[in-house]
Amino acid sequence: MADGTNPRFDFAAPLPRLADLGRVHFVAIGGSGMSAVARLLLGRGVAVSGSDAKDSATLQALAAEGAAVHVGHDPALLDGVDTVVVSSAIPETNPELARARELGLPVLHRSQALTVAAQGFRRVAVAGANGKTTTTSMIAVALLAAGADPSFASGSDLPGHDTNARIGAGEGFVIEADESDGSFLVYRPEVAVVTNVQPDHLDFYGTFERVQAAYDAFVATRAEGGLLVACHDDAGSLALARRDAGADRRVVTYGFDPAADVVLSDAVAAVRDEGGFSASATVTGPDGVSRPLRVAMPGRHNLQNAAAAYAASVLGLGVDADAVLAGLADFTGARRRFEVIGTAGGVTVVDDYAHNAGKVTALVHTAVGLVGSDRVRVIFQPHLYSRTRDFADGFGAGLAAADDVVLLPIYGAREEPMPGVTSELVADAVRRHNPKAQVDVETDRTELVRRLAERARPGDLVLVVGAGDVTTLAPEILAAIGGAQ
Repeated sequence: MADGTNPRFDFAAPLPRLADLGRVHFVAIGGSGMSAVARLLLGRGVAVSGSDAKDSATLQALAAEGAAVHVGHDPALLDGVDTVVVSSAIPETNPELARARELGLPVLHRSQALTVAAQGFRRVAVAGANGKTTTTSMIAVALLAAGADPSFASGSDLPGHDTNARIGAGEGFVIEADESDGSFLVYRPEVAVVTNVQPDHLDFYGTFERVQAAYDAFVATRAEGGLLVACHDDAGSLALARRDAGADRRVVTYGFDPAADVVLSDAVAAVRDEGGFSASATVTGPDGVSRPLRVAMPGRHNLQNAAAAYAASVLGLGVDADAVLAGLADFTGARRRFEVIGTAGGVTVVDDYAHNAGKVTALVHTAVGLVGSDRVRVIFQPHLYSRTRDFADGFGAGLAAADDVVLLPIYGAREEPMPGVTSELVADAVRRHNPKAQVDVETDRTELVRRLAERARPGDLVLVVGAGDVTTLAPEILAAIGGAQ
């Protein structure tokens, strides 16, 4: 039943001390979230082992960092283990998890293990339906540039650091807080950042009201005297901030609305030049001082993310404002967040992880603002049958601004197909919102790449979009366009 509860894990339960973990074994250690926590525990001197279904560059990297890694799941790997770490995706039938239960070993959710790794640090947790990976990365980059040497755990590799997690010598620890399974309740941060509150992950929560209640619970977990940084421009986030505000509650809002505490103005949201893409604005804090803000990636939403990073770093952790802004000016984006794969024949190919309607809309509208009279061509792979069923119209509305849309079949991930739920639902929605739109559903990837290379013209911006395996097409499309010139 989708009611916003996770019967397998108690995220309010007391957690063990770092020193009491003993040897920790990760089931499916090669995943992005699991590998991040493994790195953090290694960085804190904990003995780590782990298994995964197949070998990967991630497994090899973890082995080089000191983890004992194994390909394949085997109950014998639990011999000598003191604590086991899993994610919500690991079923109870997994042979290693079943053996851990049989032995009575402590089993921690990935988020619980991350919280143990963050013990002793000043925690900043970033949540929201959209923008949390970018905002997490922005805070980490800004703190690094300011010399604060933070620890961090992000959903994507940090630009220039080729890792999604590290233990630093500073007092700050920046965490991307995932709301999809309710696990963001475990972090108990000093600074809680909420970029937006929107209906998403309804396969878990069931209703938007339960989503809102979960965010209320999240901000209520912050430490005594802790700060909530909330987006004033998002109705859900603003409502959350107003519900949370009180005599003993520290709340700061940010955004383009002049009523925000941290105000963005004079925005130039999308600039395309020989150096790439950028956006800029003026940011004015509660002290009334205005300063220039720039990020080396486009979009009003990314200026909002930067304002959140500014507020969390300066007002939350007390880091120097000018140093934070200098760090943000060098921010080029997290991996698969408007990531430029390359340019061929005057055509730029961008890869992006956008997978809900809000993200897709922001991405496409940013791209349209960049190209002027040239064209935006989008290849979109819907993610999850339930999300496609629930938000097909929102996806269609966002994609309708593009000149050319090609849809791949739905990437089901953890879900089985649902009768009547296909990418045609999104295609029909695009046509409703823009009857003149060029939109197709393509199952043959080779044909998709060939046809796109034929259509592309100098000045075009090609967006490869989705949370599934669509990302593999970006370099193929770039190579095909280059070969077609």
